[in-house]
Amino acid sequence: MSELNLQIEELISKEASDFEISKVFKTYFKNYVNSIDTTFESTGGKDFFIKHTKHTDKFLIQLYKYVLRKNFGSYQPMSTSVPISLIALGSYGREELCIYSDIDIMILYEDIKGYNLREIMEEFITLAWDCGLKLGSRVHELSEIEDSVKEDITIKSSIIESRLIYGSKYLWFSYEKVLTTIRKTKQKEFVLEKLEEHKQRLLKYPLKMQPNIKDGFGGVRESNMMYWMANVLYGATNTKQLIGIEYTEEEYRKYRQALEFVFRVRNALHNIARKKQDQVTFDILPDLSSKLGFLNKSRYTKERQCMAKLLNSLHTIHSFSATMIKKFTRTIIFKNENIVKLKESRFKKNLYIVGNTLYTSFNAKPKTLNGLLKELISLPDEVTRFDRSYIYYASKTKLPKTQSKELKKSIKSVLFKPSLYPVIKLLYNAGLFEVVIPWAKVIIDQPQFDGYHQHPTDVHSLKTLKFAQNIEDDYIKSIFNSLNSSQKVIVRLVALFHDIGKGRTQDHHILGERIFKEMGQVFGFDEKLTQLGARLVRYHNMMSFVATHEDIYSEKTILNFTGLIKTEVALKMLYVVTYCDISAVGKNIFNNSTSSLLKQLYLQSLPAFEDENLLNEGARRVEKLNTIKKLERYKNLPNIKKKKINYIASNQMFLRLKAEDILDIALHALNVQNYTYKIVNKPTHLTIRIIRKVPLNLGYLLGKLEFLNIASMNIFKLFDDKKAFYISFSERVDDEDIPYIEKIIDDSFDMNRTTKLLTPIIKKENITINCNHTAYLASMQIKEKDQKGLFAYIARIFDDFGIDIESAKIHTHKNLARDLILIEKNGNFCSQQDEILELMCTDK
Repeated sequence: MSELNLQIEELISKEASDFEISKVFKTYFKNYVNSIDTTFESTGGKDFFIKHTKHTDKFLIQLYKYVLRKNFGSYQPMSTSVPISLIALGSYGREELCIYSDIDIMILYEDIKGYNLREIMEEFITLAWDCGLKLGSRVHELSEIEDSVKEDITIKSSIIESRLIYGSKYLWFSYEKVLTTIRKTKQKEFVLEKLEEHKQRLLKYPLKMQPNIKDGFGGVRESNMMYWMANVLYGATNTKQLIGIEYTEEEYRKYRQALEFVFRVRNALHNIARKKQDQVTFDILPDLSSKLGFLNKSRYTKERQCMAKLLNSLHTIHSFSATMIKKFTRTIIFKNENIVKLKESRFKKNLYIVGNTLYTSFNAKPKTLNGLLKELISLPDEVTRFDRSYIYYASKTKLPKTQSKELKKSIKSVLFKPSLYPVIKLLYNAGLFEVVIPWAKVIIDQPQFDGYHQHPTDVHSLKTLKFAQNIEDDYIKSIFNSLNSSQKVIVRLVALFHDIGKGRTQDHHILGERIFKEMGQVFGFDEKLTQLGARLVRYHNMMSFVATHEDIYSEKTILNFTGLIKTEVALKMLYVVTYCDISAVGKNIFNNSTSSLLKQLYLQSLPAFEDENLLNEGARRVEKLNTIKKLERYKNLPNIKKKKINYIASNQMFLRLKAEDILDIALHALNVQNYTYKIVNKPTHLTIRIIRKVPLNLGYLLGKLEFLNIASMNIFKLFDDKKAFYISFSERVDDEDIPYIEKIIDDSFDMNRTTKLLTPIIKKENITINCNHTAYLASMQIKEKDQKGLFAYIARIFDDFGIDIESAKIHTHKNLARDLILIEKNGNFCSQQDEILELMCTDK
């Protein structure tokens, strides 16, 4: 900085232009930013913040001094005599300025005659911007500060973090008096508004596998929030001042260690991205973990170690901040008239149930772990939420060195509670989950980098249990309600512990099965229920896999699947667990398409437990046809029409659809002369239903619609050379686009039409052909990178060869298309498969 001073002085003496001088300032600051990488290697976290803040202070002071020198010349007064103060706000005021964060300052002034203040302030701001500083500036006269705060609460939270950088100390002392008044004015309104703002921010940025470490769960904003409350309600200028008053030194130490790591992560993110970056994304994680000094180990990669420590730090910050914010604000929020209501809500000594929430005193004496669990067991089922006061009380529980028989008995009683989720969530929030369930220690803060799960393993497990406690799908809820109480307990436990084997080197399905058996033995579960639960843990994602990857109407597929599950009860329980597991991944993951596939697999599997012969396609067709014959609409048909329905060519139609739906299609088809179609544009997806007698140019139709992603397609051969096509897409279209789609469908009955299709990359090794899939069907399985127009391209080739597609399952997962096409054996496919593959595939 002294070198900069000399340069500026020399330029001033040479009467250099403002442009030349601003260029020197800009070059200096640019060089400083470029050298930060070296500074970061030797310092991190708060130390770096302070060094960076101090350097920024000096730079701004130098700019300000130059502006004063320029305006006053040889008659420049002492800086404290000029009624201007440069005041740092926000993170800059807290000395937590990150590399690419905005530099928030307030230029405070008092309008004294004799000074050309506005010109000085404008020149300073302009010069700062010209130098490349991201300056967030506000200019206020001392007399207007209080009114400005009244108009905007965000100004108040920024102003209370004020720190003098340079300028008039007389003005600063006057400003400090105003600050004291501001802190004491409308405290309750400020607290309530900030709490609501904070709540909405956490709802927007929950804890996920790519966390936002500034605004999200456990991020810097949570720490800021605690500071704001401490400053306004206690007058504290540093949260450290409340050690021994509101928290112990050990509690504060753990919190500060976690915050220090988050600071280091934030500095490193900015340094790597060379811009403001507050989200830890998967693509930046490798560089981040290296910069923070993590090394690959035989068991854990550096990325996994880094993310695990970050998740742990975020949990620590959130838990401490949320608890202390509640503790700080409880007296100002509490209404005296509620004392009577609180007494009426007394459950036991120091325990109060208000609505569905359990409260206690922040000063309640902690119990032993067994005592706490017995207290939880005694609670009525209406308690579904625990206030922060109770979580804090639970976190201070006296822990045993080993689990006694009595303690294990209490743990079993807790696990068998119908309202298990809120109790487990309490134990988790209080840091007791891994104490009660030692096997869970490994999944705590365990990252998941599979590109599918949005949450860490522990959070995902809790969310899965939550869905088991609150099933939203009516059909699945009816299945759950059909189970007995013991079976419901196992469903909840499997939901909670289905990923208990993760974080180890072994396959988590196999290890999870073993751990569940071990837990059942330790806690005294019924042996049969333990075996059942362990089997469900072993195969907890088998149902979703089969539903989305296999031909669920194949006898072989159903027999293999049901052979693993073994009993109808286990199938029902697995169906519920699968729903909970998928729903816990994220919003709308359990969608209409997934729901339909799982339901069809469930319904197709049920007969296997009643009579294995029903798995035979012919027997199942007869069974469905008998159901159709019982319908009144069928009974009223002329015999010739009944005969046509009886001789519908497609077995798949009888295997896949309900009796009512089959009859609907057949009745529509009876009256079709050329073709008919219906477009259903639901809120979630588009479906096109076509029944045709004249040929359909399928390749053209799908090619023109390749801007939509196909979710599924069924093609059923009916009678009188008629076919039904049901094509569902994974998205809806705008209503004004319906006429355009209608024209495409109409044009698709012109067999001379062609459309230019993109040629997708399909490799031979990614195609599996089975010409003996069933007695009359061949199959083609394609596992290839998802590409627009992939199926349209295949359909056009099949059209050219005169190949009839019986049905198609289109499924995309992790940007990978997994398509299963069932093909009618009419002599055109199997005999020409080599030629077809040559046309379809590429060597690229």
